[in-house]
Amino acid sequence: MVRGDLDRHRGRPLSAGPAALFAAGLAAGLVAGTASCAAVQGGLLTGLTSRRPAGSGGLTSRGRPAGSGGRGGTGAGPPDPSGPSGPSGPAVVALFLAGRLGSHTAAGALLGLAGSAVRLGPQVRAALLVAAGIAVVFFGVRMFGREPEDGCRPDAPPGGRTSRRGGVSGIAAPVPRALTLGAATILLPCGVTLSTEMVAVSSGSALGGAAVMAGFVAGTAPAFALLGLVLRRAATTRLAALAGVVALAAGLWTISSGLSLGGWLPGAGGPAMAADGPARPTGAPAGRPGRAADDQGGDTAAVRAGGAQRVEVRATGHGYRPGVVTARAGVPTDLVFRLEGVPGCTRTLTIDGRDVVLPATVRLGAREAGSLRYVCSMGMYVGFVRFV
Repeated sequence: MVRGDLDRHRGRPLSAGPAALFAAGLAAGLVAGTASCAAVQGGLLTGLTSRRPAGSGGLTSRGRPAGSGGRGGTGAGPPDPSGPSGPSGPAVVALFLAGRLGSHTAAGALLGLAGSAVRLGPQVRAALLVAAGIAVVFFGVRMFGREPEDGCRPDAPPGGRTSRRGGVSGIAAPVPRALTLGAATILLPCGVTLSTEMVAVSSGSALGGAAVMAGFVAGTAPAFALLGLVLRRAATTRLAALAGVVALAAGLWTISSGLSLGGWLPGAGGPAMAADGPARPTGAPAGRPGRAADDQGGDTAAVRAGGAQRVEVRATGHGYRPGVVTARAGVPTDLVFRLEGVPGCTRTLTIDGRDVVLPATVRLGAREAGSLRYVCSMGMYVGFVRFV
């Protein structure tokens, strides 16, 4: 059982109107959602930067199809139908943002109507994070091995640049791909997104849920637009290899976060109770997936007069403090999470197979000896309750 923000409304819908909910979502996106959502979902923007090698299609610097042979052509095949006449960089990024807005708004409407029944479970989100990380790694690998460009030539057609071979090299990002990648971000919610989804559930209406989610997307849009434009620009220069390295790092980090969220990393303890194994890792630096935070005080809870024990944990911007707490086995336990400072992704956590938005009190009941693991919504910070 969880007692938290939703219980304060005692099951009643929020009284705020759509305009107020939109403003709340906008503020959440601007203030808290930009960094966390860009970290989780920004890797998908690399899918907009798949560069087309020189001579693979489009027009040559003399106006002939690149695949038709002759000077400036390679004779390697027919023209690429998605050549330089495709959408410009800003237009492609705008399509990505449009797909993101559409999917989040539709999800908000569903959450307002159907409640939390349509929300993705922690294990499903973990699997999607791993899949997204693999996709980002693939996009990053494709950015390697591209021939550097000499720069713009006066006779080069719009939308492309001439390479050393004389062919036009550009960015291949068809409209369906940009829309699909933007829409897919709803499947990779960050911690602030999960909190906003809970507000959509509390709204009790499709209009209210859609409004708060649309406001949230609008608040995070400037950061995504800037990141998308920078990545596309880098893909047309000698910095493409560096952008590929960044994409690979982001993909591997996303995979690691998904494995941590699902409890699939070696020694992670699993998503629920870990059988009598070591519950207090030593020397674990804060912020690394699958590790507890630095502050591992191992505090032991005291049993109150009513027969239950109360354990308090603080959610901070650098993890959970203490990272490991000790409680008595066989005694009903109330795990109280409080917020400290700007918690970021630690504001939403997964414990015992369920998502909890903090501050909240999680009633665990009586537990057998062992360890209970919980993890933040992005799989970055982990904590343990050790029952002895």
